[in-house]
Amino acid sequence: MSANTAGSGSASCRFAHYFVICGIDNETVIQGKASITTFLLHESENFDQSPLKRTFKSKVLAHYPENIDWSPFDQDAVNMLCMPKGLSFRTQRDDRAPHFHSFLITREDGSRTYGFVHTFYEEVTSPQICSAMQTLLQMHHAEHTSWGRGGCGCASSSYDAEHDTLYVSKALCLLTSMPFMHACRRFLAQLHCAVTALQPPPLPLESYIYNVLYEVPLPPPGRSLKFHGVYEPIVCQRPGPAELPLADYPLGETFCLLGVENLVQLFTCVLLEMQVLLYSQDYQRLMVVAEGITTLLFPFQWQHVYVPILPASLLHFLDAPVPYLMGLRSKEGTDRSKLELPQEANLCFVDIDNHCIDLPEDFPQFPNKAEFIQELSEVLLHYGLTPEQGLTSPPPSATQPRGLGSQLQQVSLRELEEDGRNGNLPADASDVLELLQGNATLERLQALARRTGVKVAGLEALVAGQQTPGQEGVAGKSGVEEEELRNTKLNVQLREVFAARFATMFADYEAFVIQNSPDLESWLTNREQMHNFDKVTDFPEPYLPFLSRFIETQMFATFIDNKIMSQWEEKEPLLRVFDGRLQKARLYNVRAPRLRSSVYQRCTFLKESTQATEQRFTKIDHTAIHPHLLDMKIGQGRYQQGFFPTLQADVLTSGPPNHKWTNRTCAAPRRKGPRQQVDHLPLDNDPREKCMQEARSLGKNTRHPKLSDLSPAVIAQTNCKFVEGLLKECRMKTKRMLVDKMGGEAVELGHGEATITGLEENTLIASMCDLLERIWSHGLQIKQGKSALWSHLMHYQAREEKLEQQAGSPGTERRKSEPSLGLPALRVSLVQDMRHIQHMGEIMTDVGRARAWIRLSLEKKLLSQHLRQLLANTALTKKLYKRYAFLRCEEEKEQFLFHLLSLNAVDYFCFTSVFTTIMIPYRVVIIPIKKLSNAMTTSNPWVCVSGELGDSGIMQIPKNVLEMTFDCQNLGKLTTLQLGHDNAGLLAKWLVDCVMVRNEITGHTYRFPCGRWLGKGVDDGSLERVLIGELMVPCSEEEMARGSKTPPPQRSPSQLRRIKPTAEQIQEALSEAVNNTVKHFQKPEKERGSLTVLLCGEGGLVGVLEQVFHHGFRTARLFQKTVFIWDFIERAVMYMESADQMGNLQETAEPLQLPSSTLCRYANAINNTSRSLGKDGKFQLLVCLGARDQLLSTWLPLLAECPEATRMYEETALLRDRDAVSSLISALQMLHDFPITLEGSITKGVEL
Repeated sequence: MSANTAGSGSASCRFAHYFVICGIDNETVIQGKASITTFLLHESENFDQSPLKRTFKSKVLAHYPENIDWSPFDQDAVNMLCMPKGLSFRTQRDDRAPHFHSFLITREDGSRTYGFVHTFYEEVTSPQICSAMQTLLQMHHAEHTSWGRGGCGCASSSYDAEHDTLYVSKALCLLTSMPFMHACRRFLAQLHCAVTALQPPPLPLESYIYNVLYEVPLPPPGRSLKFHGVYEPIVCQRPGPAELPLADYPLGETFCLLGVENLVQLFTCVLLEMQVLLYSQDYQRLMVVAEGITTLLFPFQWQHVYVPILPASLLHFLDAPVPYLMGLRSKEGTDRSKLELPQEANLCFVDIDNHCIDLPEDFPQFPNKAEFIQELSEVLLHYGLTPEQGLTSPPPSATQPRGLGSQLQQVSLRELEEDGRNGNLPADASDVLELLQGNATLERLQALARRTGVKVAGLEALVAGQQTPGQEGVAGKSGVEEEELRNTKLNVQLREVFAARFATMFADYEAFVIQNSPDLESWLTNREQMHNFDKVTDFPEPYLPFLSRFIETQMFATFIDNKIMSQWEEKEPLLRVFDGRLQKARLYNVRAPRLRSSVYQRCTFLKESTQATEQRFTKIDHTAIHPHLLDMKIGQGRYQQGFFPTLQADVLTSGPPNHKWTNRTCAAPRRKGPRQQVDHLPLDNDPREKCMQEARSLGKNTRHPKLSDLSPAVIAQTNCKFVEGLLKECRMKTKRMLVDKMGGEAVELGHGEATITGLEENTLIASMCDLLERIWSHGLQIKQGKSALWSHLMHYQAREEKLEQQAGSPGTERRKSEPSLGLPALRVSLVQDMRHIQHMGEIMTDVGRARAWIRLSLEKKLLSQHLRQLLANTALTKKLYKRYAFLRCEEEKEQFLFHLLSLNAVDYFCFTSVFTTIMIPYRVVIIPIKKLSNAMTTSNPWVCVSGELGDSGIMQIPKNVLEMTFDCQNLGKLTTLQLGHDNAGLLAKWLVDCVMVRNEITGHTYRFPCGRWLGKGVDDGSLERVLIGELMVPCSEEEMARGSKTPPPQRSPSQLRRIKPTAEQIQEALSEAVNNTVKHFQKPEKERGSLTVLLCGEGGLVGVLEQVFHHGFRTARLFQKTVFIWDFIERAVMYMESADQMGNLQETAEPLQLPSSTLCRYANAINNTSRSLGKDGKFQLLVCLGARDQLLSTWLPLLAECPEATRMYEETALLRDRDAVSSLISALQMLHDFPITLEGSITKGVEL
């Protein structure tokens, strides 16, 4: 077996893959005579510091084995992460306590390698290095003195090579495939303890390193394993297939560092795939928090950039315009204000050392957050930890050799020395070793005896007290083991609480998984165009703000993809465990078939969850081969206290050819493929695997930086991937927004259910705002403010305003033409829209202003146009952005703007519906029928505009003025308009065609059709009318070319209702009107819109009932007077009142007495109102009140049976057809199940 592939066959089964030593390269320094200018310099910005506080370049001094095919050794990455801040020097006066940290390397295929590092200080014995350090200190002191800054003066910054001792840092590292942090930490600590102890270790260090590399296997799933370090045994274990995955990092420490509430907030940010930056002076704290928070995501997995420790050479990766979870080491004495981050619009900044967290804006809370925190706090208190942040000190470091008491050392040494299975020599055999040193003959004889099993008498006497093989001591656990078991049990219980929350929220998630593909090939082909998860509207209301955003994340999409793909291939491990838990929960839960509830459900099996873990610690399942003497020359690796020896490479580069555990504990890698025959798939294995990988990586960007190659070409390639990822994400988001918004057209195109709630729409738009912020933050030259987009807009505004001042005019922006007469053109201006946002006092931050501007531009269908205008200033773009930035990639930029342009095909109210408290200027224009002479009136007109958020109140219109503007708090979508006058003057009659109202900020224009007279003695005698608004569709050529529009809302009834439909058409129209009302109430309450428009608009209930009463109505004029429906209502009421007084209704059925009295009461109240309503307006009000109070179905038979109906209706009228009336009554009774609420503009002035 060659050295470079040693052990590769069983590499995936080994506990550790590599042992690495990093430190100072003595040979290079000595050969170069320690040239001061090239003395291992690491960071040029450290020149201001004393050389004893600077950091220098480190090097991988040795690693064993040389390479493994399954897990190639990445020397640059390992060196960078073993000593992230480089080498450091100390003197005997400085603190030289060893410290421990871990790191993680994630390869491009997603596989992970964990590194565990023990760093300590070793005395420098090279005179050249000592001399170079003294020279550096002298130069530093002279430089500071010449500049007048003075020397440091402190003793710790001085060094004299003759009187002081110089120390340099060295790192020992184990690389493993699984995060066995406690075991690796204890093993490395014992190695260091063996170096610093007064007595040499029982065996050469090569024996222990060889043992952990080649003879210690991975514990099988659900089993525990014991192996031996230098002084004491070490136990590790793996969870079983049905348990939560391995997580060895102490969650208790994570909670103590942040506090429960902060950790839940951070957890929510990670779930929503925001950019998360961890900040601490301690590398291990960064790793503990990062691994802890990702461990809690079960059953989901973080899908984006994950670098818990970001080396100084990779700080440019903070510019990544993608979600990331990174850890950055803070420098001592620096605060967050001095940290320049490319963008902070969607950043969660976690200051671990100060126990605080800065959250992004527009942040939803985790469901049942208060109860969730309470349950977590109880678990922590049960283990003696306070849930408040920063009140507990971190656990004692296991890296300190002093932590091993002398008695424990002696017991452990004796246990290893007396172990007959190893053939180890006790401590008093040193004379034998001295005898054998340098004697080649005796050395060969000893090796031969060891190989053949022949016992030498002297050695037999030395090991006479050995134990019988197979016997294990049953001593109690050590304090370290007890602490490890306690941390493991705490980990399990905390993770179970988090897992229970997801099990509650997604108890029946399978019912919402959409799967229409017959096979894997078709699913892979159409994956990008498909929605795999149904809407969240059926989930409990408290969950919706969080869930509506969470189901849009990549981690949730991957989870659902894995669920769908499990039909054709083996389930992913996390999915298998989660589905098993849900199935178990259903067996014990009687609320079948649905388990979802907004009531908080606590985890009920915390105590049982730790039983398996505790059992594995109590009863060890496997024991690895003990360390033993290797076939190496006696005397090599001689012990020298305080110095880590130069290891013998020849015995460490390769392991034994075979082990009995290789086949027993190492299962074959899980085959990524279908469990059944795939003959029906035309793809062969390689293309199929490629397609599957592409499907799995859909929507993902570059996940992990390549640490081993930081050349400009690689950095440029990485940025190209970012640009491609941003463009792809933009395309997918715009497509999703269009598909969910376009209604029936989307259904016809095969995109499934096309309804979308306001919550989902707001989620998609918020996601688009986040994407734009990330695009504008990519490749920034200099960061200015938290929002890169708003900063760019401010630069553009400053230049435009400067040009305006020089030109002396307000600019040359074009004006948006209006489709109707009377309204002046609306100015289309990017800067003007910015001014609207700047005048909104409710928005306090740049991030909020940028998002408001995006929403306003999107609502005005100007987002693509505004951004194109912004980027047209190439000089400004070049000044603000680097060459590789997305905004300077011309082809991608054009595609990006085109995708945004497609959003103009649908109508959004994302600005109006969000900023509900701002003051908005409105413009009102009254358009009379000009061909008649009565275009003006001498009376005093007034108007009241109502919307979904309120009304403007009655406003007087100056005489002979047809246009006015007013400022009012946001009314939302406009629904109705009341127009009237006081009937004063000679020309008190007013014929109005329509009223136009425009929101001067959003540009939305509403038309309120009228086409009726206002005046006494004309038409129906109305002095005021309630008009129903319709949103006008832009009809310029440019707007028409942008695509189809969503249908306009309901509008005011017009003269079209005078066309006489047939009886069948009227009955169908009534059924449709009732169905529309029922559908209105089936929507979520916040998504229903205006019921007044639905009742009174075109095709509404009022209009259809007018058709019912007009059908067969005798409309002949009596004495030149038109008869209206309200005349029939009044006559019927008069008959009922007179008949009641005369007692003629005594023979009427009892149930009809109450309806007749209510009809009379309502009609009289309407007639007695102070409002100047016309007869049609009174009928409209009666229908609305009857629908609200569920009386229409009882009034209709009264009016049909009234004698007045015989006199005023023909025999063919609907009202005289008993079967038709019964059908109409049945339809109206459907409205009794719904609480109808009317706007104040309808019911004002009516007292009942």
